[in-house]
Amino acid sequence: MERDHKYMTEAIKLAKKAAMIGEVPIGCVIVYQDKIIGRGYNRRNTDKNTLAHAEISAINKASKKMGDWRLEECTLYVTLEPCQMCAGAIIQSRIKEVVMGSMNPKAGCGGSVLNILQMEQFNHQAIVRRGVMEEECSEVLTLFFKQLREKNKEKKAEKTRAEI
Repeated sequence: MERDHKYMTEAIKLAKKAAMIGEVPIGCVIVYQDKIIGRGYNRRNTDKNTLAHAEISAINKASKKMGDWRLEECTLYVTLEPCQMCAGAIIQSRIKEVVMGSMNPKAGCGGSVLNILQMEQFNHQAIVRRGVMEEECSEVLTLFFKQLREKNKEKKAEKTRAEI
């Protein structure tokens, strides 16, 4: 559990980095032999790229570091349950284990809507652990969306004042 806390804390730092640039705060680290070999955070709006998810970025970096597309002995830590694209990339990269913070009941594919990570029909399944530092991961997302709603409310009020 100490190991999980250490690496999820790193993923949360990356999620906060995403929030600081106005991105939905999702962070991810990939660990191999007790070392972080890939880091990523959500940058979809910043990069104007659908593929700029935390997990995809971390997988790209880890693959470069390993010199291989196979990440068979790696553990991926992510603050929010992966979407269908990221869950597919995790399976394609053969990541051994996925550790999630918050679940995503609207779009999660690690057990909420679907469980792509453990489908027996595929040639690879990941070991999945859910709810690691769930409260801390959820808090980052909750705060971000609260601030976003407040910001949008202020913009709307400013627009209304300008029209008067």
